[in-house]
Amino acid sequence: MTQLKMDLLPAFPTAQDSNDLLSNLVIPAPSADPWMLYHEGFYYFCESRNNSTLHVRKTRNLLDIGRDPGVCVWTPPRRGPYSKNVWAPELHFIAGKWFIYFAADNGKNENHRMWVLESETADPQGKYILRGQLETGGWAIDGTPLIAEDGGLYFVWSGWPGKKDGQQNLYIAPMSDPCSVSAERVLISEPTEEWERYEMPINEGPQTLRKDGRIFIVYSASASWTLHYCLGMLELTGTNLLSRDSWKKTGPVFEKNEHAWGVGHCSFVKSPCQSEDWILFHAKTSKSNGWLDRRVQAQRFNWHPDGRPDFGAPRPAPSLQAA
Repeated sequence: MTQLKMDLLPAFPTAQDSNDLLSNLVIPAPSADPWMLYHEGFYYFCESRNNSTLHVRKTRNLLDIGRDPGVCVWTPPRRGPYSKNVWAPELHFIAGKWFIYFAADNGKNENHRMWVLESETADPQGKYILRGQLETGGWAIDGTPLIAEDGGLYFVWSGWPGKKDGQQNLYIAPMSDPCSVSAERVLISEPTEEWERYEMPINEGPQTLRKDGRIFIVYSASASWTLHYCLGMLELTGTNLLSRDSWKKTGPVFEKNEHAWGVGHCSFVKSPCQSEDWILFHAKTSKSNGWLDRRVQAQRFNWHPDGRPDFGAPRPAPSLQAA
């Protein structure tokens, strides 16, 4: 058995601690597609295990989340359209209720679609029931809700432009409620830049980040199984979220270096005092192509004077030591 030597960490990491090599490994491999949120004094981490069951972990310190075994909140059926390849779940608290959005198929990748669960209780670690499939106009993964400044609800996801694998774009559509997409999808980003096209042209894993009334969508680019996986960013510069012209692309905003590679599929949380911003992401531990070597890391980030996020560079994670 192995464990992390993290006993000397304070109750919550500070800016100084974020430079400590012991303070940024959250969950060792195999672990990927981190999704975390902070609610009423606790951090919750939602994950798919073995591309199947959905679990929610809970902790007061985000860097301790790997120590919590988590609770299984949903198990897929043995057969059916959402029984296999359960990917990248996200836990959200919307209008006083808990929802989990996830991608799944029937064993065939071309049938991947987005699905939504609703909690039967007020406890995010309680049991969930399936509310149905979200209408995305075709293949879809990595869906996330976006709440606009005026309270309007939207859904953003990664999808194929047609019916065949080979490219993934980012799409957005309005929602009439947390379980229903109410209009056809609108293209807001496609992988046109070199850094978005290593091995396969891919935009996926969109995540909303906001500050001082500005809205950003930070997304993953290039093939997730390679060391070239990285983060790009869209900024809402117009007034119509459903217009591609309203979104301005920048990137890469976070990419591999000598310490970490294959960095991508992020989520964002604040410290309990709301004064620090943290990014969670996964990184590969091998330079060979593959998915099973990914681990989840976290580090503090800052903001540029012009109001854009400054993620800096990935820091090295500690190695595991035998207990």
